[in-house]
Amino acid sequence: MLASLNRVNALLSQQNAPPVVTSRVVRIARTINDTLPRLRNLGLGSQESYSVVATATTYLPEAVGAYLRLPRDWADTRPIDGYKTSLMVLVEQLELLASTMDDILDAANRADAQALLAHGMFLEAKFGHQASGGDLSLGTP
Repeated sequence: MLASLNRVNALLSQQNAPPVVTSRVVRIARTINDTLPRLRNLGLGSQESYSVVATATTYLPEAVGAYLRLPRDWADTRPIDGYKTSLMVLVEQLELLASTMDDILDAANRADAQALLAHGMFLEAKFGHQASGGDLSLGTP
């Protein structure tokens, strides 16, 4: 799976893709990498887990590959969908993938955040009072 993301990044570099594309692909890849270890929180057979894997191995490589197969000047200047160029269409697709991956990462993290809250309630019940939030200063030496 990570090999697919590395191939996409290599293609972007070799084909001199516009920064607007590269930055979005890097963001999506980073979110996927952050999500992979947390897939167990979503359930390995869940729709969200499938979407993460499919984005890394299929959706992202296919979208970027289709764009990169086009001549750069043509892809970036000729409208193909109303007024939208291939570049604009790709950026929209990348934004959708990025937003979806962000939502899935948030869902995966919520399980651990809920566990932290539950532990706090346990401690409060066990020791009988709520903490003040703690002192984050380093204190004076």
